[in-house]
Amino acid sequence: LNRSGPARLEPMGSPAPAACRFRTSEPVFGEVAPEVIEEMLIHLATENERCLRELSGEAGRFREAQIVEFIFLLSEKWHLDQSARYQAVEILERFMIKQVEQICKSPREGRKSSEQGQGKGWSSLKDEIYDTFVLRLVSCIQLASKLSLHYNIVNSDRALKFLQSLKYSYTKQELLESELAILKALHFQINVSTPLAYVELLLEVLGHNGCLLPAKPLHEMCMHLLDFSYLTRDAIYDTLLKIAIENSTPSKLQIAKFLTVKEDFMLLAVGIISTSAFILNPKHWNQVVEHLNCITGITSQSILEFSYAILKHIIGRESYKSHYVPHQATRFANQ
Repeated sequence: LNRSGPARLEPMGSPAPAACRFRTSEPVFGEVAPEVIEEMLIHLATENERCLRELSGEAGRFREAQIVEFIFLLSEKWHLDQSARYQAVEILERFMIKQVEQICKSPREGRKSSEQGQGKGWSSLKDEIYDTFVLRLVSCIQLASKLSLHYNIVNSDRALKFLQSLKYSYTKQELLESELAILKALHFQINVSTPLAYVELLLEVLGHNGCLLPAKPLHEMCMHLLDFSYLTRDAIYDTLLKIAIENSTPSKLQIAKFLTVKEDFMLLAVGIISTSAFILNPKHWNQVVEHLNCITGITSQSILEFSYAILKHIIGRESYKSHYVPHQATRFANQ
């Protein structure tokens, strides 16, 4: 999985006719000036590369399917928009990694001498953070709701009512302290880009560059597949790793090196858009892949492999297959 060059935009024509951006929760494409889009694209590409350079060895530990599903369902219960649910997942992931790293650096008194200086095993760490995990998860959703453009805030009363339904007896003060603990651990830097931001920006670029597929249905399909990729993350990337190394039994070293691929938001966004385009209209798929390659520098082969991995797992889930996958996609994934 390689990039053939830096992220860039093709020459753009006139932006699409303006549409009303008020009183709608849906994204509006075609209204941003090309120079602004180009600046944003460069910013996201730079941020993505920085995150990959500074990647923690624990990255992805807290994007397990059960955790993601919990956040998605609770976000839906509280009527949060899609950006908030992804933001909550990423805030929780970053905070829990910080917590694990802090525990590893600060051995507790009374630990057996054989354990001192060596850090604790992963199972022991999970036990240590278990007691406050649901509280932290709810706090991350609260923080994400405050970052939402539509500002449907999850206040303390709603959060406490939910926690009480699970037989927790937290107070408002403890809830506030939990939010503050997360903010301090992340140095108050919680408004970071999620894969959704990459998807929507790339869709904007595709529209300016003459993509034949209309933005709205493509965006809707991308949202379905982005949810799916979060919920089946390990399975998709396991397939992708086996394709990359051409071996069904990767070594521990190969798995460790593959972590940068699993955490590459630009690659994920490109794969989501490519797969969505294939499902909606296979005739225009090659054009979309060529555009994505030109914009991001990610090779066409890597894009194809990512689309294959996603489709492979959609085909295996009848609920998704019956709603979203045409005959051509089934045939492609089974090849």
